[in-house]
Amino acid sequence: MITITEEIDVPSPPGRVWEVISDPSAVVSCIGGAELGASHDDGSFDGTLAIRFGGIRVKFAARISLELDEAAHEGRLTARGADGQGATRFSASATFRVVEADAPGGSRVFCDGEIKLNGKLAKLIESGAGAVVSRMTKEFTARLVETCAPPAGKPATAEAGTPAPIAAAPAPAPRPAGLFARLRAWWTGRRARRRGQQPQPAQRGENTSGEALGQGGRR
Repeated sequence: MITITEEIDVPSPPGRVWEVISDPSAVVSCIGGAELGASHDDGSFDGTLAIRFGGIRVKFAARISLELDEAAHEGRLTARGADGQGATRFSASATFRVVEADAPGGSRVFCDGEIKLNGKLAKLIESGAGAVVSRMTKEFTARLVETCAPPAGKPATAEAGTPAPIAAAPAPAPRPAGLFARLRAWWTGRRARRRGQQPQPAQRGENTSGEALGQGGRR
C-alpha cells in the first residue's frame, strides 16, 4: 500500500485555490501525464495517468468519483482501475481541504490518501513510489501556484465587502480663450445676423473685442 500525506502552500486566497482544486479539468492540467475522459450519469468520470517507474512507463486507466463540500472547502476522491494490460489493479482514496494560510492572502492545501495495488507490477511500483510521489508533488505544486495566480498585469480579486476603487472622472475640456475665442464670437455673430437673429451676448470673461471684429466683418 502507498500512503500519501502532503501539505502545499499556495500564495493565493482560499476561494481561488478551491475553485481550481475542485475542478477536475483544472487539476488534470496540473498533473503531467494525466488526461480526463468521459463523464457518466452518476457523476463519475474516466481518467488516465501515465507514470514512469525507473525504466518502465505504466499507464493506468480509472473510474473516478468526486464528492465536494463547498462550504468547508473539503473534498473526497475515490478511484478504481488498472494498467493498460490489466496486469496490475489498484484502488485509491484521498481527502483534501483548503484553509487560509498564516500569511495574508495565502492558502494551504492538505491532502491525505492511500493506494492499494495488486498484480504483476505491484511490488515494483511500491518500491519506487516514494520518489515518484515526491516528484509529482513538486510538479503539481508549481503548476497549481501558476494556475491560481492572476493574469500578468491584473491585480488579485479584492476580498468580499471591499469597495472597488473608483476611477477618476476625466477632466473637462478647457474652454477656448484668447484669439480663438474672439474669432469664434465674431463668426457666431455673423451667422446670426445672416439668419436675421439677434446675436447672443458674449459670455462673461471673454474679450469684448469680438464686437469690433464683428463690425469689421461688415466692411
